[in-house]
Amino acid sequence: MKTDIKSLTLPELKAAFAQYNYPGFRAKQVFDWLHKKRVSDFTEMQNIPIQMQKELVENFCIISLKIIKKLVSSMDHTVKYLYMLPDGEYIESVWMKYRYGNSLCISTEVGCKMGCTFCASTKQGFVRQLSPSEILEQIYMAEKDMGEKVSSIVLMGIGEPLDNFENVLQFFTLLSCPEGLNMSLRHVTVSTCGVVDKIYELAEKNLQLTLSISLHAPNDEIRSQTMPVNRKWNIEELLKACRYYTHKTSRRISFEYALIRGVNDSRKNAEELAGRLKGMLCHVNLIPVNQIRESDYRASTRANVYRFQEYLNQFGIQTTVRRTLGADIQAACGQLRRDQYKQ
Repeated sequence: MKTDIKSLTLPELKAAFAQYNYPGFRAKQVFDWLHKKRVSDFTEMQNIPIQMQKELVENFCIISLKIIKKLVSSMDHTVKYLYMLPDGEYIESVWMKYRYGNSLCISTEVGCKMGCTFCASTKQGFVRQLSPSEILEQIYMAEKDMGEKVSSIVLMGIGEPLDNFENVLQFFTLLSCPEGLNMSLRHVTVSTCGVVDKIYELAEKNLQLTLSISLHAPNDEIRSQTMPVNRKWNIEELLKACRYYTHKTSRRISFEYALIRGVNDSRKNAEELAGRLKGMLCHVNLIPVNQIRESDYRASTRANVYRFQEYLNQFGIQTTVRRTLGADIQAACGQLRRDQYKQ
């Protein structure tokens, strides 16, 4: 089986090349072709001897994605990509323009096993985890297509990043490599539905990431109904891990809270949520829930969203309302992939 060369860090590539008796400088040359020039074929590596190119073809592969569909919002220029992977599976990413730069929301798995009842990503089931190169390639493909650079990354697309923990960590190493994209991990947000054991592991690594928690409920009764992960780690256990993360990293946690009409959007819900988060280094990001065909959930009205924000602010919880981007192209991840399978 060929080695996925783009998933190797520079030290790993040097070690791999040593087995073939290639000089050490060749690894840096090849790494540059992969991550700076971003070629998709070994024959494009002009300063690599032809015999070595042939040997690379025999022993390594370069993972590339194919853009199957591209939707551009007429409202705010958000761009949604549907990619096909080498094995014929599909993932999505979303390009968002802000005043401070371009942000890309990327996927970490093909499908999702977490089963959140309001999420389209889980409706086609879980297939497999993405390799580091497949995660990274979403950035490379989007930058090439847009002709612009990405300034921040959000792991909030299809899949649960902390369920693909080792590959995601390898992706971080590649992303921040000075010989590659050289992006500071302070510009990276990891969104998790609450894989508590991995939150502790991530805290110990102190990578200076922003941790975003998909909370979406003020109590275990509501959260266990909408998010099965809560049956393994309840809210108390999750918030204990979050407090540990802020203590170890001094990084503020973002709590994502999708407001579902008549489910989690009352004043009582806001008071209970505020009580749980009191004293924590955090802020709450409110979002009207994305409405999907497979669910009867309906989004709270905009007026109720802002009332909920006012309630939280009254209790001293810093709260923002997320801008809804790409509403006309179903920019919330999972919907393009779902529709592709139904064709």
